[in-house]
Amino acid sequence: MHEKRFHGGLERLRSAERLAMMETARVVSLSLEGLTSPRVLDVGTGTGVFAEAFQGAAAGVTGIDPNPELLAAAHTLVPGATFREGVAEALPFGDRSFDLVFLGHVLHETDDPLAALREARRVARRRVAILEWPWKRQEQGPPLHHRLRPARIQQLAREAGFPSVERFRLASMDFYRLAAQASGDDS
Repeated sequence: MHEKRFHGGLERLRSAERLAMMETARVVSLSLEGLTSPRVLDVGTGTGVFAEAFQGAAAGVTGIDPNPELLAAAHTLVPGATFREGVAEALPFGDRSFDLVFLGHVLHETDDPLAALREARRVARRRVAILEWPWKRQEQGPPLHHRLRPARIQQLAREAGFPSVERFRLASMDFYRLAAQASGDDS
């Protein structure tokens, strides 16, 4: 259980090389496009890299992670955000609590990716965004057998009930934007 979760050092999560590969500014822009002052949930926040990036454009940022050591670092590095311990498959929040639910490099680590996406959809009011490692061998990131093929992510999103899925190929990553509700169903 949990064999696919990140077990590296804190410094690896914030290495300059890794941060450059993640295109943080572009990912935040794609995630928030069309949303005004959203409430954001960063699932699998780790040290809070994306929680920190979302802070400037969000009404509030909450990060959740199962690793207390990473959460302690996030508290220190991102003092304006709220952090809680928890897992993607059982989010401790009410239905439609956040405008955006972001899963950055976490879906491939979950024990049950479908349950994680169902939970993300449940707590998302407007959108779920996913940043994942591409399906190719790279020096950075998890081994290929831990990664999710794009077709698998899209299939899981459909099974979780998302009405639309957009895929964007970034320089080193794959980004997905999922509508939490059908168009016009924003009540």
